[in-house]
Amino acid sequence: MFIVLGGSPTGRVTLTELDSSGTRVSAVSLSRDEFIPEVMRREKSRPRWVWEDTALWYPVLLNAGITVERCHDLRLCHGILRRAEAARETDLARRPSNAWDDSPAEQVVLGTTLFDDMTDLADASDEPGDSTGRDALAEFALQRAALDAIAETEPAAAARLQLLLAAESSGALIAEEMRARGLPWRTDVHDRALTELLGPRPLFGGRPEKLETLSDTIRTLLESPGLNPDSQQDLLRALKRAGLSVTSTSKWELRSQKHPVVDPLLEYKKLSRLNSANGWAWMDAWVRNGRFHPEYVVGGVVTGRWATRGGGALQLPAQVRGAVMADDGWTLVVADAAQLEPRIIAAMSRDEKMAAAGRQGDLYQGLVDAGVVDTRANAKLAMLGALYGATTGESARLMPRLMRAYPLAIGLVEHAARSGERGDQVSTWLGRSSPHPGADWQVAQRAATESESGAADERRARQLARDWGRFTRNFVAQGTAAEWALCWIAGLRIRLRALADERGEPHLAFFLHDEVIVHSPAHLADAVADAITSAAEDAGRLLFGSFPVNFALTVVAVSSYDQAK
Repeated sequence: MFIVLGGSPTGRVTLTELDSSGTRVSAVSLSRDEFIPEVMRREKSRPRWVWEDTALWYPVLLNAGITVERCHDLRLCHGILRRAEAARETDLARRPSNAWDDSPAEQVVLGTTLFDDMTDLADASDEPGDSTGRDALAEFALQRAALDAIAETEPAAAARLQLLLAAESSGALIAEEMRARGLPWRTDVHDRALTELLGPRPLFGGRPEKLETLSDTIRTLLESPGLNPDSQQDLLRALKRAGLSVTSTSKWELRSQKHPVVDPLLEYKKLSRLNSANGWAWMDAWVRNGRFHPEYVVGGVVTGRWATRGGGALQLPAQVRGAVMADDGWTLVVADAAQLEPRIIAAMSRDEKMAAAGRQGDLYQGLVDAGVVDTRANAKLAMLGALYGATTGESARLMPRLMRAYPLAIGLVEHAARSGERGDQVSTWLGRSSPHPGADWQVAQRAATESESGAADERRARQLARDWGRFTRNFVAQGTAAEWALCWIAGLRIRLRALADERGEPHLAFFLHDEVIVHSPAHLADAVADAITSAAEDAGRLLFGSFPVNFALTVVAVSSYDQAK
C-alpha cells in the first residue's frame, strides 16, 4: 500500500491511498491537526509514504513523536532516474527541466519489506499540485512508468534501480532521525579541549591567546609587522618577500621550504582551522541541550555520498571527538568498514582472488601475503593508485603488479576510466550514473579535432580527458560503496528498533560514508554490535548475492568517540 502526500506539511494535506496495483482506494484532505493523528493511525498498517521531500515532511512527524518505517522520496528518486543511463529513453528523462529538478529544500524492516516490489501505478492523477508546482501523484506515476519501461528490456537493471530508490529513501529517513535526535555532545569537554589548544575563550571575539601569540611570531619572522596571517594574499606576498619560493600557502608547499616561519605558520593554520570550524562559535550554533544537530544532505555528492548543509559533521577533527560522550548508563557503539572500496570493486568485477585477499580482515595485508607487493604501506599505495588513477610516483609504479594479480578488479576501474575519457557515462552497481562532462571538456575535445588545432589544443584535450577519466574511475567504486553503506544503515535501523526495551532504544547517531555510531543503552552493547555486523553481511548479500566478499568491520563500544581510534 502507498500513501501519497500532497499540499503542505504545515497546512492542509491531501492524503491519497493507492493499493498495490496503483488503484486509488481513497483520498482525503486534512488540516494540520487532523494530519498528525491520521499518520499515526495509518502507520500501523506499514504503508510506504510517498512525499515530495523527506526533509520537508518528516521533521513535522518527528516533532510530533512519530517515526515511519518506509517512504519514497520523490525528489531524491527523480534525481537518480533523471540521470540514470538505464532510464535515458524514458519519458521522465526526456522531459524538459521542471520543478522536480530544483535544488533540495532549505530546511532541513530491511528484507522483503523495505525493498519489496513496487508494482505498477495507474495513470497520473488529475489532482492539482501544491504551491511548489510539484504534483506528487503525477511524479510518482512517472517514476514507476520509467521503471516499468526499463524492466521491459533490462529487468535486472530495473530491479537494481528499484533497490537504489528504496535505499536512498530509507537514508533520507535516517538522516532526519539523526538530525532530530542529535549526537551526544559535552560542551564542558569541548570547551576544555579548546582552552588547552587555543587558550581561554576571548571575551569580545578576536583571536584566542595562542593564535595571537603565533601571529606575532609569524610577523616577526617574516619582518611584516602589519601582516594578517588569515589573509591568503597578504601572507603569500610576505612569504615571497622573505625569500620563500611558493605559489600558494598550502601545507604541502610550505613543508618543502626551509625557513623558521614554516613550523609556527603550519601550527597557526591548524589551530585557526579548528577555531573557525569547531570553535566556541560553532558550539554555540550547533550544540543544543547536549546534542549536536547536523543537517545531512542525502546524495549531496554526485557519487551518492552524503554531504552536510552546515556544522561539518563529516569532518569532526580528532581534537574535539572527546566531546562526543554517551549519556550516563549508555554507550557509543562505533563501527568502521575496513578498505570498503577495494572490496566493492572485487565484488562488482567478480574477482575472487581480490576478494580472497580480504577474507581475513585486512585486505592490504592480504595483498602482501599473496606476494603482490612487499609491504602493507605499498599495498595501500597501489590500491589508492588504482582507485584514483595515479600516473606518477610509487602508486603508478606498483599498478602493473595489481593488474597482473587482479585483472578483473583493476580492469573494471580501468574500463570506467577509458569510458570517462571518451565522455561516456558510467554507472554504479545499482544504477546511479555519472554526469556528462561539462562544457569546457566538450569545447576542448572539439577544438582538438579541428584541422587547424595545434599541439596546445591537443594537450589540453588530453589533460581534460584524463581528468574526467580519473573521476569516472573512482565514481563506480565510491558510488557503489555508498550504495552498500545505505543498505547497511537501512538494515541496521530496523534491527535497532527491534532491540528497544524499557531502558531505551539504541539508535543511529552518526554516519560518515563507511562509519556509524550507535547510541545505545549500555546493557544492549553486545546486541547492537551483533546487529551492526549482521546488517553489513545482509547488505553484501543484497547487492552481490552469494559472491564471497567479506565486508570486514571494526566494532567497539566506548564511552567517548576519541576512544574508538
